[in-house]
Amino acid sequence: MDTIGIALIGSGYIAHYHARGLAELPDVKVPVLCSLDGKAAEEFAGKYDIEEVTDQINSLLGREDIHAVVIATPNKYHAPYAMEFMKNGIDVFVEKPMAVSALQGKEMIEFARKNNRILMVGHMWRFDAEVNYVRDLVQSGKLGEILKTKGYGIHVNWGPSGWFVDKDLAGGGALADMGVHAIDTVRYILGDPQPKEVYAKISTSFGDYDVDDTGIVMITWDTEAVSIIESGWWHPHTDGPEAGTQLFGTLGYASLFPTFWEKKKGDDLEKIVPDMPERKEHCDQVIYSRQMKHFIECLRNHTSPLSGMIQGQTVLRIVDAAYESARTGKVVKL
Repeated sequence: MDTIGIALIGSGYIAHYHARGLAELPDVKVPVLCSLDGKAAEEFAGKYDIEEVTDQINSLLGREDIHAVVIATPNKYHAPYAMEFMKNGIDVFVEKPMAVSALQGKEMIEFARKNNRILMVGHMWRFDAEVNYVRDLVQSGKLGEILKTKGYGIHVNWGPSGWFVDKDLAGGGALADMGVHAIDTVRYILGDPQPKEVYAKISTSFGDYDVDDTGIVMITWDTEAVSIIESGWWHPHTDGPEAGTQLFGTLGYASLFPTFWEKKKGDDLEKIVPDMPERKEHCDQVIYSRQMKHFIECLRNHTSPLSGMIQGQTVLRIVDAAYESARTGKVVKL
């Protein structure tokens, strides 16, 4: 295909990042925006030169000018929309989390395989320069065996509203919203190990809603490394920004955000601070732009994405296990 047509589903906050990323790419066109936002959707379309706006998602099926869709809707609709498009021969990029449960995720994977479709999930930290620096460091063995990690997905003195705090639409709260960033980031850095056990304490402590805003999750990987993940909204403090990660190895220590590492040197530790690209904001546009570029490359070559359905499903399995562990007070074995 020469020009790739992408339909954008949703016109909320995150959709702007995807629209900007797509606009930077040659031979990529967004012919239509599907959104229920009315006047706001019209303004969104005008901002990114999208010629058509519709609120009828079924009208996108069977169009020759649409090769793939970017789904940026409330979590409840990720699975049904993705499966309907894949069933109709359309490749899919879906925002994280991939679905509201691992059961839905499994069904999405079956649809993707049955229809030979690409299904990419928006775990955008895999495309960050500093994340990849730390991942390469860990994979080089310079830190030795990684024994434990700590990761963060917390909003300080702030929390979302709207569908994010509606369990029916979101599926979960801060863990599903923010914790998934920390989970997927550390899993990527560690080389995508498989989770063995999950233990969690999760609660609602800061708001009047039916989803969680406080969580501590402990994941034991098949490498025997243990990851502690903290998630939350409205907290008075966090030890690190979104996806911030600490890694403790037998030969040294590494930090992501701020990014540096320390290696044993006799009785001392030598600190190495790499020269990294300047960030305009923590969740920088460049991450999303690289993510969209990768998605388009996967479409052209029909190759598996770096943040594909298996990666998305693994995060869902961990999140489901964490909620079950918090409910029962027991370790969940995967």
